[in-house]
Amino acid sequence: MTDLVGRADEVASVRSFVEDATARGGELVITGEPGVGKSALAADAARHAAALGVRVVWVIGVEHDANVSFSGLSQLLGPLLGEIDALNERHRSALRGALGLEAVTSAASRLAISNATLDLLARAAAARPILLIVDDMPWLDPISAKILAFVARRVSGHRVGLLATARSGERTAFDTTGLRTHELGPLSDEAAHDLLNSRYPALAPRPRQRLLAEAQGNPLALLELPIALSSHSTGVLSPVLPLTGRLQHVFAARIGDLPHGTRDALLLAVLDGTGDLAAVGDPRRVAQVLAPAVHERLVTVDPAAARLTFRHPLIRSAIVGQANEEQRRTAHQRLAEHYLDDVQRRAWHLAEAATGPDETTAALLQQVAHIDLFRGDSVAAITELLRAADLSPHGAGRSSRLAEAAYLGAIVTGDLREVPKLLDAVRRADPEHHGSLAGAVAGAYHLLNEAGEVDSAHRLLITVINALPDPGDAHNKPLVEGLYTLLMICFFAGRDELWADFHTAIDRLRPRPPQLLAILANTFSDPAHRALPMLGRLDAAIAALRHENSPARIVRTAIAASYLDRIRDCREPLWRAIRHGREGGAVTSAIEALFLLGNDAYFTGRWDEVHTLTTEGLDLCEAHDYSLLRWPGLFLQALVAAARGDSETARGLAQQMSGWAGPRRADAVCTYAWHIRTLVAMSRGDFEEAYRSAERVTPVGQFAPHAPNALWLIMEMVEAAARTGRADDAAAHVKAADQAHIAQLSPRLELVVAGARAMAADEESFASLFDSALAVPDADRWPFDLARIHLAYGERLRRTRSPAAARTHLHAAADLFDQLQARPWAQRTSNELRATGVHRDRPAGAPELTAQQLQIARLAATGLTNKQIGERLFLSSRTVGYHLHQIFPKLGVTSRAALRDALDDLTRN
Repeated sequence: MTDLVGRADEVASVRSFVEDATARGGELVITGEPGVGKSALAADAARHAAALGVRVVWVIGVEHDANVSFSGLSQLLGPLLGEIDALNERHRSALRGALGLEAVTSAASRLAISNATLDLLARAAAARPILLIVDDMPWLDPISAKILAFVARRVSGHRVGLLATARSGERTAFDTTGLRTHELGPLSDEAAHDLLNSRYPALAPRPRQRLLAEAQGNPLALLELPIALSSHSTGVLSPVLPLTGRLQHVFAARIGDLPHGTRDALLLAVLDGTGDLAAVGDPRRVAQVLAPAVHERLVTVDPAAARLTFRHPLIRSAIVGQANEEQRRTAHQRLAEHYLDDVQRRAWHLAEAATGPDETTAALLQQVAHIDLFRGDSVAAITELLRAADLSPHGAGRSSRLAEAAYLGAIVTGDLREVPKLLDAVRRADPEHHGSLAGAVAGAYHLLNEAGEVDSAHRLLITVINALPDPGDAHNKPLVEGLYTLLMICFFAGRDELWADFHTAIDRLRPRPPQLLAILANTFSDPAHRALPMLGRLDAAIAALRHENSPARIVRTAIAASYLDRIRDCREPLWRAIRHGREGGAVTSAIEALFLLGNDAYFTGRWDEVHTLTTEGLDLCEAHDYSLLRWPGLFLQALVAAARGDSETARGLAQQMSGWAGPRRADAVCTYAWHIRTLVAMSRGDFEEAYRSAERVTPVGQFAPHAPNALWLIMEMVEAAARTGRADDAAAHVKAADQAHIAQLSPRLELVVAGARAMAADEESFASLFDSALAVPDADRWPFDLARIHLAYGERLRRTRSPAAARTHLHAAADLFDQLQARPWAQRTSNELRATGVHRDRPAGAPELTAQQLQIARLAATGLTNKQIGERLFLSSRTVGYHLHQIFPKLGVTSRAALRDALDDLTRN
């Protein structure tokens, strides 16, 4: 079956994987120690796939090529370039730009390139199955590794198999979480004997036993150590060295015996990393120079294809290890001269050849960084800027490059952990200018998100922006990014005087502010007064999200929609941003997307989902030092706790918010705390406390400028005023809502304003106004708001001695509150029902499933997986699992198989 001694089971398993994956899609990562046979197993898989008519595409990770952005993707897609024109324009442009096939005219995101790669593979595989083999995965360039990890998770359903190899325990940008893996162990004693006998049958018994003991079942060691033993290298088999070190020592000994010209050619080939003989010299002459290395079984050379292949990565390591620093620099200099037309490779080879500051090389690396940033590889751009800063001969150049790296780290990747160190280096390099605009944006972003220092962040950013030679240049990307940051600073500060500077900066942009920034500047800053004229532009921006690949733009669009109840239309793009963040993308976008979905889940009554979404976001905040950004997530958790009667948790979180935000003057977070206290008081029926707390958000009878949370407390304010004898205040607040046309902003706000109008009405008109509120289209999309309107209506009817009519609305309210598990509200409703002569007690032991839990349970009972359920309901599989974990004990079952009968019983009862 195979010539791989002792690997019959592994070969059979991998061949089975190939057959299955190239029919239905799948992935497998083979891990193991160096020399254990991973590549040999992958090669056998390739031969088997070829025999089945499968197209095999190899991608080989090379340590000294890992700095070249997209080099791995170029290997992967090189054989498929003839089919790239079949892609849609967006995917075609993203791939051609990433692969350097055309000049990049618009910035691409990694998500766009990843989707384009998957699309190309799926199209190619429709005609002929494909097996992708990624050998030595940890040495892929990081962005290619992340794109391949993206592909690996999505090949199911396509005739694409992905087989990767990696050394055990080695860190890699290729995230194997959730992927199928197989650890390849050493050979058995019997198989080790057989392999050694097959290659060295004449070996004497004593050295044979020593070799078997030394090799520890490692096939490469069994094949290579005898060469060292026969050459009488006494130190090679020293047990002091680990096995990998001994093997490298073996190869080093063989390399040391080669002619100087051969060693020089091998060093060039290793540092080049492409396998192209032309990088070493004239292919025909180089093939002759390398003949001694071929004879020693260190490399293979294909003169016709002008390709060189190292037989094992340890050989490459041994070659570099034997060369001194001067030899390595000389080799890099020669390679830089070879790559005159490849700016990326030329820049990195010049950087490795440099012996001190070199402005020409620094500028070239900075140019490469800008190219990579436009191609969607911000991580590589940061690395290149940092190296450029190292090579900068003067303080201003070093400072500006460090500032740009800090800016990208903060704004693009969203990882704050290295930003303070970079900004400190910026200040040391150029104490006078501190890196100018890019440094200011990074510094303000860090001050805001890590420390919550809103005033310091605002002062830093607005000072630098106002000092720009042209502060109105709408094409200045750092300036525009700075204004997005300034918007968030002003939001969390929550004060008019800071917003004034922001609006001034926006208004002077020429020829006009960017579309999304203009929308955000109105719908998010002051939705009560500025949003209505922007609704058409906002809805168009939301509709365009189905084609949007930038997580930042997706999230910013959803933020613009957040106070206008349009997040539902952003759900699928937001989940794309979350998946991108989970796979190593921009962490800030992932956090914000999770909280935005949590916001939508709260208002639409999916309260268990709120906990799941916000917990994941809060974990990311903790891991990446986002001190400020955690409060929106905790705010949502506190709202659910308050509505469900966990007043202690809700009040505790409100106290934490006030204690943290007060000294920092982060008034928006203080507003969160007053909002929570309002809902806690409303849940307890303490309307006086609710009124006083709501007034801390906005004065009654008006919608304070730049106080967007006032839109979320309209019914609370009006009901609290009405229930405490402040009828004029209740009417004034409804009038303010009407004058601001709040009901036109969204269907939910139409329902809320209509409900508030009924709550403020006199005895003659309240019934018709409540009926009008309940007739608002799709009112059942917002069950908590709807339930409270039913409750208020029932209470008014009971007090006007209409108990029969009251019961209808009280029963409707009770059912909704039960679904939400809003216990204090359900208790208030039950008390009202009792006052009408009805005792509504839930049967002992009856399960309490929310509407969403019931929906999930029914889908699970049909046999759908968590992933399939999540795709239907726009939930993560993790959220579905969380719900099922709660559903099973409620229904008294322990498996999916029993769900159908339990649901039938529930229906009958």
